[in-house]
Amino acid sequence: MIEIKGLTKKYGSFYALKDLNLTIEEGTVFGFVGANGAGKSTTFSILATLLQPTSGEAWINGISISQSPHEVRKQIGYMPDFFGVYDQLKTDEYLDFYGASYGLDAQQRAVLIPKLLDLVNLSNKRNDYVDLLSRGMKQRLCLARALIHDPKVLILDEPASGLDPRARVEMREILRELKAMGKTILISSHILPELAEMCDTLGVIDSGELIAHGSVQSIQEKLQSEKVISVKLTGSFADAVRFFENDPLVSQITEIRERGILQFLYKGTEEDQLALLRKAITVGMPVLAFSEEETDLEDVFMEITKGAGTL
Repeated sequence: MIEIKGLTKKYGSFYALKDLNLTIEEGTVFGFVGANGAGKSTTFSILATLLQPTSGEAWINGISISQSPHEVRKQIGYMPDFFGVYDQLKTDEYLDFYGASYGLDAQQRAVLIPKLLDLVNLSNKRNDYVDLLSRGMKQRLCLARALIHDPKVLILDEPASGLDPRARVEMREILRELKAMGKTILISSHILPELAEMCDTLGVIDSGELIAHGSVQSIQEKLQSEKVISVKLTGSFADAVRFFENDPLVSQITEIRERGILQFLYKGTEEDQLALLRKAITVGMPVLAFSEEETDLEDVFMEITKGAGTL
């Protein structure tokens, strides 16, 4: 488990991180969402014991990051957004070097390295020099490096940054496998739909402050005061428009005639939606389908950060 209380990082009068309070349960995947400069990397660097906070504290599996940083490093695998590789080493030599740095003996490393290369789909690149690998392969190699000491917690800062679509899919599948292994994973990304698929909970950070926290669904429900309803019709649009205009919970009706669909904003609850549908059928509206449109994570993110100053 990761527990964060009042974590703050200040540079002069500028707050890179301000009074962050957060609890992440063991075995979950937590996604950190925010624009560049919002405070994601600052938070991850502090949790990785690479940056001292101005104030506040955090514990990883009960170990204080400020009082016992060396013990914390045994618990975590950290993958920064920008990382270096030793170009004159082969892939297995690169992992062997880091395994030795963590105190693994030669026999342990000989058993572990092939397993890690298989996990990150690099077994066929074992004897290739690191500088000949593609960016996506280097990203996966860096992930294997973060796993070399079998940490309980993974802190991954933009692991899919700069990857092509295929490489992003491969990275996502690896992270799913790590989640199934029981790892606690903190991940930041600008590829928001992929975070929604991978993460149990999300945190949205803006200007150093956590402005929303919870599941994707709970964040959507909290922010969406109006839902988008689509109604597929077989009859007259004019009659349907007049019918829905008379409902006080309906606004901004849009006709999509080529698809036979009427869309509008709706302020009511699910029970209100059901009552509206029943009424439409009772008065003879030719309704083929009545559904609430899903709002994707980009819409949620834009809505949250747009109102960050007032939340």
